[in-house]
Amino acid sequence: MPADVRVSRIPFNRPFATGQEFGYIQQAIDAMHLSGDGAFTRRVNERLQDMTGGGAALLTTSCTHALEMIALLLDLQSNDEVIMPAFTFVSTANAFVLRGARPVFCDVRPDTLNLDERRLAALITPRTRAIVVVHYAGVACEMDPILEIGRAHGVVVVEDNAHGLCGKYKSQPLGSLGAMAAQSFHETKNFSCGEGGALIINDGQYRSRAEIIREKGTNRTQFFQGLVDKYTWVDIGSSYLPSEILAAFLLAQLEQADVIQAKRRQIWERYRDELAAWAERVGASLPVVPPHCEQSYHMFYVVLPSGDFRRRLMRELRQHDIHATFHYVPLHLSPMGQRCGTGVTSECPVSEMAGERLLRLPFFTGMSDDDQSRVIDAILAIT
Repeated sequence: MPADVRVSRIPFNRPFATGQEFGYIQQAIDAMHLSGDGAFTRRVNERLQDMTGGGAALLTTSCTHALEMIALLLDLQSNDEVIMPAFTFVSTANAFVLRGARPVFCDVRPDTLNLDERRLAALITPRTRAIVVVHYAGVACEMDPILEIGRAHGVVVVEDNAHGLCGKYKSQPLGSLGAMAAQSFHETKNFSCGEGGALIINDGQYRSRAEIIREKGTNRTQFFQGLVDKYTWVDIGSSYLPSEILAAFLLAQLEQADVIQAKRRQIWERYRDELAAWAERVGASLPVVPPHCEQSYHMFYVVLPSGDFRRRLMRELRQHDIHATFHYVPLHLSPMGQRCGTGVTSECPVSEMAGERLLRLPFFTGMSDDDQSRVIDAILAIT
């Protein structure tokens, strides 16, 4: 490339707007209701219920806060155990550690990088209260055996569905399979309002208390429904409601879900098709989507033959002004994970491999064909 030709930087992620966001925000301002649970929040909740199979949806300030609400709803106590994948974001563990529970880290499958259901039964103890699955990259965990193990041991199964909105397992929407699920609307997700999340409640026994926890531990929702003549402090809780401004922005995104998903599918499939021969040549692997799963097209990653290869590829991409990034440091290796994890945590060699060798490529809804070509060409030049 000639020295005088300047190209723009290709980020790992770039926020996307449909064009309706600002109009909805103006409507929220004009309505003079900017705090939580206004008209836009209700519309978002209704749309999420449709997208996730009908479970009650409660918009929250983040996916992390939705997970914290789940931990409160489960009444976790000190030294209760919660099984989760070692290869996940810290929020999956933090939400339960905050209640005094101890994470039990399970290794992930070598194909989908989801919690390995074959290792699950051996990690169940009398103290196990929940199994938290993470649908990595929006590809479903093997939910049938996981749910069966949960039923057999009287353990609640929860979905951390931060990656998985619009994904399916055997035609069932992700977020509809566990007793509860947490969604994310962070800037890096398919649908975003900058920061945001939602709690999906599929087991109705949790619905009323979830509304109380979300309203600072008060029965304010029941008051507005006319069920009580005044509201007061009745339970533990916190402030988990996002503003109407965020709900208005998010509604514009969710209304264009089909358009957004079609574009993301196009980007994902082009990466797969044009990198397949290169991956075979260098000994890398591309994402695996089992035939009974419909993915959410949340990200595209490559698992490289070694950590050295990943470092070299990242360095070469940076020289082309392309930002690719690794993902999680496995939680069982982290300082906090070693402090609060339990002795029954299994060895996690696949998680360690992914932590060392996985690289996420630039992937965002507004990515142009030219930018994707630049990424692909830069990768194909590496041998």
